[in-house]
Amino acid sequence: MLKTKLAASAAIISLFFGTSVLAESDKDIDILRAEIQNMKQVYEKRIADMEAKLVRVEKKRDQVSVSTGKKVPIRSSRRILSNSYNPSVGLILNGKYSNFSSGSSEIPGFGIGEEGERGKEGPAIGESEMNFSASVDDKFYGSLTSAIVREGGSDKIELEEAYLQSLPGLGLPSGLSLKAGRSLWTLGYLNEHHAHTDDFADRPLPYRAYLNKSFNDDGLATSYVLPTNFYSEIGGGIFRADDFPFGTGDGENTAWSAFARIGGDIGNNQNWRLGGYLLSGESKGSGRKSNEDAVIFKGESDLYVTDLRYVWAPTGNARNKEVIFQTEYFWRSEDGTYQDTENSTGIINFDDSSSGLYIQGVYKFFPRWRVGVRYSRLFSPNVPAGLVGSNLDSANFDPRAYATMIDWTNSEFSRVRLQYNHEKLKDGQTDKQFMMQYVISIGAHGAHKY
Repeated sequence: MLKTKLAASAAIISLFFGTSVLAESDKDIDILRAEIQNMKQVYEKRIADMEAKLVRVEKKRDQVSVSTGKKVPIRSSRRILSNSYNPSVGLILNGKYSNFSSGSSEIPGFGIGEEGERGKEGPAIGESEMNFSASVDDKFYGSLTSAIVREGGSDKIELEEAYLQSLPGLGLPSGLSLKAGRSLWTLGYLNEHHAHTDDFADRPLPYRAYLNKSFNDDGLATSYVLPTNFYSEIGGGIFRADDFPFGTGDGENTAWSAFARIGGDIGNNQNWRLGGYLLSGESKGSGRKSNEDAVIFKGESDLYVTDLRYVWAPTGNARNKEVIFQTEYFWRSEDGTYQDTENSTGIINFDDSSSGLYIQGVYKFFPRWRVGVRYSRLFSPNVPAGLVGSNLDSANFDPRAYATMIDWTNSEFSRVRLQYNHEKLKDGQTDKQFMMQYVISIGAHGAHKY
């Protein structure tokens, strides 16, 4: 661009002075060269000033405090222009190689959905994604994410998210937002994040047991950021109850959720957020099926979640060093009936509760290197006499798992991770797992939630 402008400037000067310029003395030629050099310096300075101004404007627009609940986007040399009428298109390649020492991954005491299973051994493409998103106009934003998975020996495309969200131009009260469609809804910390943004190659035990990895039912939700001096948000939604942990709703009933969370900054280098959530509904119709459709639950289910996240940048710059502490606690109450068709238990009344938690820490010790540790555990419910010996009999053992990882992030578009898991899901049985994962982002991909 600069060379083009300089060339044009030289052409204009030539036309202005005419051909007689070429016939001037050496002194006049030197003067002309000096003028061209001066114009070059002026243009370079103007371009540098404009680029600096652009960086300041973008930084002011993008850098929202983490206390507002939004993650600060990482600056990149790859600039994505406005996509108001031209959707951003992105691809996520999430490949993994896994090796397990145990042939079984069932979690006694809990009915596990297909997505909550540990996965297959050997190389696999994991859960790759295609995303299309754009601001429809000044009032609405739309997004669609499809996951490419391999199930039953064949590749399938599953609709993970397809939603419409309100923008400030809609005229709603400041801080109020509406979302309709299918989405990774607000429930704890990890649920509203795509799996490829996780700090570990797999999700902790409570997410596998209680949410089949994530809850993304069809529904309508709202959230409201309160006008307080610190970050505070409330919200909730209603859902079709077609997704785990409710199973097939068949349009007969709905589920609902509510949440509240607060957060803030501690000085300039630290921030925190604490939240409480409730997801409640009833499994009717064909019920909630798990363990490859062998275990069926029908009845009411209430899931309570609380989460805490703390982030510290020791040097004041999170790009260089960062410490993240994160934990979530789950408590589920169920009142209904269970049936284990694999063990022919018949229909057994069930009215009990169970719980689970995970605690993890991640330390970025160099700009591109991180290490992390995670502990997760489930506390099994009391099993009725009719279910003794079935998939739901934990034999008074509480499953637990330990994970360690190290990853290398070349940029926000590529990451490679090594992870080791030590799982004890049954009494006397240990599963040693080794995983190697890569996550590649191609195309436009917006900043992720805090």
